[in-house]
Amino acid sequence: MLVEYLNLALRSIRHRKLRSWLTVVGIVIGVAAIISLITISRSLETTIKDQFEQFGANRIMISAKGFQGPGTSSEGLTVEDVETIQKIGGFSYVLPALFRNAEVHFNRGIGFAPITALPTENFKEFYEDTGVGLQEGRYIKEGEKNVALVGARAATEMFTKEIRVGNKITLNNRDFKVVGIVEEIGNAQDDNQVVIPLETARELFKEPEDVDAIIAQVKTTADIPQLQEKISKELERKRGDTNFQVLTASQILEQITQVLGIMQVVLVGIAAISLVVGAIGIMNSMYTSVLERTKEIGIMKAIGARNSDVLLIFVIESGLIGVVGGILGILLGVGIALGVGSISQQAGFSLTITIEPLIIVFGLIFAFVVGVVSGLLPAYQGSKLKPVDALRYE
Repeated sequence: MLVEYLNLALRSIRHRKLRSWLTVVGIVIGVAAIISLITISRSLETTIKDQFEQFGANRIMISAKGFQGPGTSSEGLTVEDVETIQKIGGFSYVLPALFRNAEVHFNRGIGFAPITALPTENFKEFYEDTGVGLQEGRYIKEGEKNVALVGARAATEMFTKEIRVGNKITLNNRDFKVVGIVEEIGNAQDDNQVVIPLETARELFKEPEDVDAIIAQVKTTADIPQLQEKISKELERKRGDTNFQVLTASQILEQITQVLGIMQVVLVGIAAISLVVGAIGIMNSMYTSVLERTKEIGIMKAIGARNSDVLLIFVIESGLIGVVGGILGILLGVGIALGVGSISQQAGFSLTITIEPLIIVFGLIFAFVVGVVSGLLPAYQGSKLKPVDALRYE
């Protein structure tokens, strides 16, 4: 019986091809938007988590309130704060960092790059702990001044000629010898940066005391909560204010995940609006179908069809429209997500798009349910038609 109902529904859809395809388009757009947005946002979350795992679970980051990460400056921290943290103990090293932007000259070309300045004493140790290697060359050695590491993309894309180890670049009218090219990390900020010694940066940017961030490498991961509390208390006592924040990698990741979660809900909500429009389209199409097939309904009832039989025929039809729209929407949504991933990688951000089977199944079921629900009311009204009235309908 169900097979016969399915054949009737397919015959009806084929009979009004143009209207059926126009109805399907609304579902396609809604499902594609939802699938692509969920896939992109979840892939972004996974990529960020992977990068924070690279940052390390045994690190505490201290910065001024409002600091947004490398590439932005902030006010509040000084070398005195670094000394305060060093006196606490329990750290392998305490690394002050300065982040600025500068004009870069090379081979008669001009570019702009984010500059990261780190002390030379723990330079190699920090990079090794972070898991970031070099494509070629070496790390900056202790005591060196006018030397630099260049990010992978900065080396290959900033100028017409590729920057190589041994070349000289100019930052703010000072020459720096390139001693190493950092391997590609997949983050545009990191891959385009130039890293120089902290003391040289203080002279270059005339920043004798300022610190943008302090990275404290903890000896034992289990001590992180106690050390985090100690840092907060000592800095507040020495500074006399709370214009700073003491965060672990997990806390920073938690904050970012919350923001991404809210963004994901908002985006899916916006995408759902187009799905509602598609549902209204199905409902309108089914009402028209009921009107066009009123005599057919009368004939079916006259030969013994029950209300539930008529209801099921129209519900199957609307459900099929939802499924077809869902399949096409999934294909379009996956294509959009993969396209965004490809564009982001070309732009220097390593966004790895992961297609999750559960999201695909969810999209298909959701489209089917939307189709069925949208067709219920028209189908119910059609099933309630009296045979005599339906046969008389013109």
